[in-house]
Amino acid sequence: MGLHLQKADLCTKAVETLKVSQTFRVSRRPDVVIFVNGLPLSVVELKNAADENATIWSAFNQLQTYKEQIPALFVYNELLVVSDGLNARIGSLTANKEWFLPWKTIEGEATAPSSVTQLEVLLRGVFEKRRFLDLIRYFIVFEQDRGAPTVKKIAGYHQFHAVNVAVEETIRAARVGQISNLSNIAELKGVYKAQPMRDGETSDRRIGVVWHTQGAGKSLTMAFYKGRIVLHPAMENPTVVVITDRNDLDGQLFGTFSRCSEILRQVPEQAESREDLIAKLRGRAAGGVIFTTIQKFLPVETLKVSETFRVSNGGILSDRHNIVVIADEAHRSQYDFIDGYARHMRDALPNASFIGFTGTPVELSDKNTRAVFGDYISIYDIQQAVEDGATVKIYYEGRLAKLELNEEERPRIDQEFEEVTEGEEIEKKEKLKTKWAALEAVVGAEKRIHLIAADVVNHWERRLEAMDGKAMIVCMSRRICVDLYNAIVALRPAWHSDDDAKGVVKIVMTGSATDPLDWQNHIRNKKRREELAERFKDPDDPFKVVIVRDMWLTGFDVPPLHTMYVDKPMQGHGLM
Repeated sequence: MGLHLQKADLCTKAVETLKVSQTFRVSRRPDVVIFVNGLPLSVVELKNAADENATIWSAFNQLQTYKEQIPALFVYNELLVVSDGLNARIGSLTANKEWFLPWKTIEGEATAPSSVTQLEVLLRGVFEKRRFLDLIRYFIVFEQDRGAPTVKKIAGYHQFHAVNVAVEETIRAARVGQISNLSNIAELKGVYKAQPMRDGETSDRRIGVVWHTQGAGKSLTMAFYKGRIVLHPAMENPTVVVITDRNDLDGQLFGTFSRCSEILRQVPEQAESREDLIAKLRGRAAGGVIFTTIQKFLPVETLKVSETFRVSNGGILSDRHNIVVIADEAHRSQYDFIDGYARHMRDALPNASFIGFTGTPVELSDKNTRAVFGDYISIYDIQQAVEDGATVKIYYEGRLAKLELNEEERPRIDQEFEEVTEGEEIEKKEKLKTKWAALEAVVGAEKRIHLIAADVVNHWERRLEAMDGKAMIVCMSRRICVDLYNAIVALRPAWHSDDDAKGVVKIVMTGSATDPLDWQNHIRNKKRREELAERFKDPDDPFKVVIVRDMWLTGFDVPPLHTMYVDKPMQGHGLM
């Protein structure tokens, strides 16, 4: 269908008086139907702006009636639009009210001025012929979680224009040439932007940074981007390497891409080990979507492995110019493009181009990230996302767990603790005497754990009286997770169950047979963790409270989850 639309003599018409009859049932007259080559691809339902009782949601309800009574009209449907003449929303055939969202830009570089009505912006921004055909060809996916109905998703305006800019910047950055030096880059101002990278030079391998706040569909934006560049003739069937810095994030992104394999035109692959990653990259002539963690690029010398493996692992894996590396949360210190994991990745893929996706802004002082990825090419911050309804507001309530420590129990804590505690738990024995260990000892003190457990139980039970739902508790270490679980079930024994299919509270964490015996019941393999995830996403399941250290914190969509208890030093991207 996409190729036909690209080559055919296009015929786009808005018909305002189409009467649709479902045999022996009922006749309905939609307000506007958009036809392309004779196919009814969009239905627009309008309400009178002068009628104070008419709203966009009246139009939404009318579309639901049409879907039920004249389903033949929606066989080829791609987009639904509702408007009261001033306000307007766009959504897919399966979208509920929550996912009928505004389209706030026409050309894409910035939001339209408030003097232009939402309806005009949407009609001009979406239904310009080229944009409309691009939207239905490249920016619609179908997703289905286990046991759930298939959901049709369309890109928001921030995703659509971010991807289009990223594709053009990829073509610029990937052209054969010399890598440019980093120029002075200033911070862009504004809550929504989509524009070419300033100071971007041909063949500099820096595509840019896409800053879209958490919850705004960053993973889907990556999938849309891959779907576009794979078809671009200038990229000659590129290979895309998607890197994260944690196994759970790697699995979550891989799951998103796997559910969107149709738009990718291929099935993504996940590197299971360092050797598997090398096998997938070395000698590959074209194509492929490969997922890996950055740690798999650890230098061989650090591993102290055999000479045979060193030879097989050394040198350039591929010098092709049409390799694109997508880095999730690209500014994390774990990447370290100067002399860490990512430096070795660049050595292995010297002509690859890099694009960074992040949910939080890159700091002005972070020249490391800018040297690798370049400047912003798209910005969509949390304030804009909340205003659009793409994410929800966050309400913060500070709670203090006072703890009296004996003098000998008090570690020497200084201001550098905040830096030390950001990131994952330090597990190597030689590092256990660091400041992190000292703070973990205070946070996980027995008196404090019991205070936290009592406060969480009382607060959560009051929350449930007001609103049914789920809660997540974020702890500093796995030890604290286990101790807090024990303290909670001591207060509420009925919440405990050794059976994964039962129980109100669970811990989700990784581990091994070398961990303490009382941790083992909480350590599950991937399949069991996925089964728990399905339980937690079900609003009717009695599994109400989950305790985590760092799992399920990113890319984990749980609509019933409305309360998070954070008992862990967090800042920046981790906190977001």
